[in-house]
Amino acid sequence: MKKTIVLLLLAAVCLYQYKLLDSADQDPYLVTDYSRLHPVKVERVAEGREERQLADLMQEARRKHLTISIAGQRHSQGGHTYYKDGIVVDMTTFNKVLSVDPAARTVRVQAGATWKDVQDAVNPYGLSVKTMQSQNIFTVGGSISINAHGRDIRNGSLIKSVESFRLLTADGSVTQVSRTENAELFPLALGGYGLFGIILDVTLSLTEDEVYRVNTDAVSVEEYARYFADKVQGNPDVHMHIARISVAPDHMLDQMYAINYTVDREAPLQNYNRLSDVEKGVIPSKLLFHLNRAFDWGKNGFWRLQQLYFSMQQNSRISRNNAMRSESEFMEYRQAGENDLLQEYFIPVDQFAGFVHSLRSVLTQEELNLLNITVRYVNEDNEAMLSYAQQNMFALVCLFNMPLSDEGQAKARRSIQNVLDRVLAHQGTYYLPYAAFPTQAQFQQAYPRYREFGEQKAKYDPQRLFMNYFYEQYYAEPPGTGQGKEES
Repeated sequence: MKKTIVLLLLAAVCLYQYKLLDSADQDPYLVTDYSRLHPVKVERVAEGREERQLADLMQEARRKHLTISIAGQRHSQGGHTYYKDGIVVDMTTFNKVLSVDPAARTVRVQAGATWKDVQDAVNPYGLSVKTMQSQNIFTVGGSISINAHGRDIRNGSLIKSVESFRLLTADGSVTQVSRTENAELFPLALGGYGLFGIILDVTLSLTEDEVYRVNTDAVSVEEYARYFADKVQGNPDVHMHIARISVAPDHMLDQMYAINYTVDREAPLQNYNRLSDVEKGVIPSKLLFHLNRAFDWGKNGFWRLQQLYFSMQQNSRISRNNAMRSESEFMEYRQAGENDLLQEYFIPVDQFAGFVHSLRSVLTQEELNLLNITVRYVNEDNEAMLSYAQQNMFALVCLFNMPLSDEGQAKARRSIQNVLDRVLAHQGTYYLPYAAFPTQAQFQQAYPRYREFGEQKAKYDPQRLFMNYFYEQYYAEPPGTGQGKEES
């Protein structure tokens, strides 16, 4: 095994030197997001600093007939955070932690604060967030705008953690929004992709930090749904869970390993709750993952190494806050001419195995370069209007390596639409923050309340002050050019 690892590392170093990462492939004067798919010229990027300044920006945009788009870390991949010739409001500078209430178990933060900021603020009180993505680099405002979910299997998607928020709306007023105040806006702005206003600050409910014992089980795709019901969901002490499916050609979409985080009440929290900010082994992991992109044997080797790594982690302990600061820097990739793009599919629990078998046939047919599949569990959410979890679902987070050329993207679009046909055939949905490959008909089938969402957008923002490419693609022509489009 050691010899195999050494050979893989040497090969990766050679490949890494041959294909320089971080190469530029776009005009630096254009704005884009993490996908690098649609760079455009904007009027300017304005840093958010204070409420009065944000209100003035909106007044200026209305006066000059410009649009407003709202950006955090810009990891959305479908043009959700910018629009041509408009003003992009960068909220990462609007980032204060305003208060922590240990007795009420709440925290109030400005929208540009990251989850790391939140964790740093609440950790000394023995508290933790209920739901967030698997990395803590994202902004709170961005996360609730996409109604994010994560490893926690008990607390649902992020909308369930939100107590209230303040929203700067298209008419220039600041509106307090909760389930009892201006309640109509609550399920619209949460999971609303910045189309209903600028979220200024958010009050989140918290839970206790705790120590978990981490264990990994090997399981097959066929067995996984029953395994999850019996061993994970059926054990009230398992509070977090994540799984991975093999994309290695030798075991293509048949092997899995499941990682469970079980409460260890005997372990003192103070022994494990020092927050770790250093990601270990980034360079060798990055090189190995690059082999995973480039070669079938690299995928096989990477899968074997993952299995070895997690077998070595059996019965390890970690605090909840540290478990939510998972390592991902090694997956960052900026190769010129291509990129790693996410797609995420939500599949009903009883449809899981059937969908994965169907996905395998599509991947073979379409020759998609699938690098990784992570599986999470998402509780049913009937609150958000654009809810992706209309019943209890498994979320399959799929990372594809794709070309950025027009020809390559056209092929990728057709391939992903083929995958989505299988998703919809298994009563599934897909996640909206990623590259907008789905057709309008697929969007409307996956999101049956799409029409109501569009009607509410017209009610609260009739001039379409808040604009992005997601809205243009699925709802409307560019401002001033006509009425919204619809496909039955």
